Amino acid sequence: MDHDFSLILTFVGGLAAALLFGLIARKLHLSPLVGYLLAGVVVGPYSPGFVADSHTVEQFAELGVILLMFGVGLHFHLKDLIAVQKVAVPGAVVQISVATVLGVLVGWMFGWSAISGLVFGMAISVASTVVLTRVLEDNQNLHTPGGHVALGWLVVEDLFTILLLVLIPAVMEARQSGAGDWGGILSELGWMFVKLALLVALTLFAGKKVIPLVLRYVARTGARDLFTLAVLVIALGVAVCSAEFFGASMVLGAFLAGMVVGQSDFCARAAAEAMLMRDAFAVLFFVSVGMMFDPMSVGDCWPLALATLGVVMIGKPLAAYVVVRCLRRPVPLALSVSVALAQVGEFSFILAGIGLMYNILPPDANQAIILAAVVSISLNPILYRQIGPAVKWLQKRGIGFADPGGVNSMALPAPDARRVVLVGFGPTGRILKRILNDNGVEVIIVEMNIDTVTAIREQGGDIVYGDASQREILRHAGIEYAESLILSASIPDAKEIVGVALELNPHIDVMIHTKYMRDVDILKEAGASQVFSSESEVALSMAEYFLREGGADDEQIVSERQRIRAELDREMPGVSVAGHS
Repeated sequence: MDHDFSLILTFVGGLAAALLFGLIARKLHLSPLVGYLLAGVVVGPYSPGFVADSHTVEQFAELGVILLMFGVGLHFHLKDLIAVQKVAVPGAVVQISVATVLGVLVGWMFGWSAISGLVFGMAISVASTVVLTRVLEDNQNLHTPGGHVALGWLVVEDLFTILLLVLIPAVMEARQSGAGDWGGILSELGWMFVKLALLVALTLFAGKKVIPLVLRYVARTGARDLFTLAVLVIALGVAVCSAEFFGASMVLGAFLAGMVVGQSDFCARAAAEAMLMRDAFAVLFFVSVGMMFDPMSVGDCWPLALATLGVVMIGKPLAAYVVVRCLRRPVPLALSVSVALAQVGEFSFILAGIGLMYNILPPDANQAIILAAVVSISLNPILYRQIGPAVKWLQKRGIGFADPGGVNSMALPAPDARRVVLVGFGPTGRILKRILNDNGVEVIIVEMNIDTVTAIREQGGDIVYGDASQREILRHAGIEYAESLILSASIPDAKEIVGVALELNPHIDVMIHTKYMRDVDILKEAGASQVFSSESEVALSMAEYFLREGGADDEQIVSERQRIRAELDREMPGVSVAGHS
């Protein structure tokens, strides 16, 4: 019996190449996406050796895009956007507009039509969610003000992309069907929006009334494989129905399916179950993009590639930086957001693919976008790590660190008052402030989140807005007269903050909260008096609970706690572990 192995060979060959080049990319401290794109080049028709079947890869890639958009919908939360809307919404709109205009100018330079330049500009205006999230995580900035703004910014870009994925095919199909005049196009668009409204209404209804019931019924069976299957059927089923019955793209249907499941009680589990399938097919999507790249075309399209890189790595971040600064946010936040967005990724390829499908973009445009993606994604983590040194260089020269709008123009307590400077006002900081205030200690807060600063100032609290690693910010908080400096959250710049604080007040007592015990020695060497490790505190609290439940009395628990504290102090002098006295 003869077998056609083309499908399995393509699947295995594509994944194997992606694994190999993804590992190489990680070894070189690059994003795995770079490896996946290069894997596509190697197994593509323009390279010697094994050639994957392009049609089969495209089918797998289509599944990857659907599951990718389902994941985007799962993690789409309007409240995340609302929390940073004052910066993310105007910032993303301005940056997308600037990048689009620059794309039109690039198209004009190379003799393209206005519509070609417009689609090209919109394609390179959006950044990669995968790359941005990884860069923020690697630099421990995902849960910082800059990280929150960047993620909110991406939400706006995602919504913009979804809109384009609906509009571009509708407009082009209206033109190709003979409705070339504006009246005909508007009529087609009107009918399309009616169908989309019906699709959204039905999906929202199903998401509220039907899908939760189905998932709850399947979950009660206790069969994990059935739940995974149910999630995949919902994702792919809504995507296919949106295309077959409503004339919308499967990408939009997948996004809507993810969004409604994401609002249910099964969001976290659905995301976990769909993750493996999504990642595998999403990898093949990037491989399929790489397969379209012809290395021999570099000699012909390098001027276009350079112009594209200029827009992506200079025009976009510059626009983002300017708008964030105009919104009176600090230099570190502006640099963090602008550099993180200086790349292109998955949605750029999707939009470029639509442009090629409808003959809007020339083939060279896609080649240039792939080249720009490889270079920008490779350089992005390296550039992001330079933000800290750049901020310090600017700080020493007093560039861009003026107090925005007099937010720090507050009257501090008298120099002889008992005072603590508290850096960070999250849950730990709030509890510390309450306890210290109750015991007659004046607490001056240093916080980077402008919304938190505004709220505390309205309540009459003493709070300084700015980066605690800056000398002038700590001086404004009265660090010279403070008896203690407390870093209540695990802060990436903790070492620098300690150094600046000790320069201004050599006798200050510095207490630091850090997540990891491995950071204790570094912080102690920097001059911290006491370091409180979350890992050791949690371990001790859990051990105390276990001993107490096992019948141990208070004396035994106190003795054990003291023994552990003594051992930790010998192993890592200066580590503190929490306990009940």
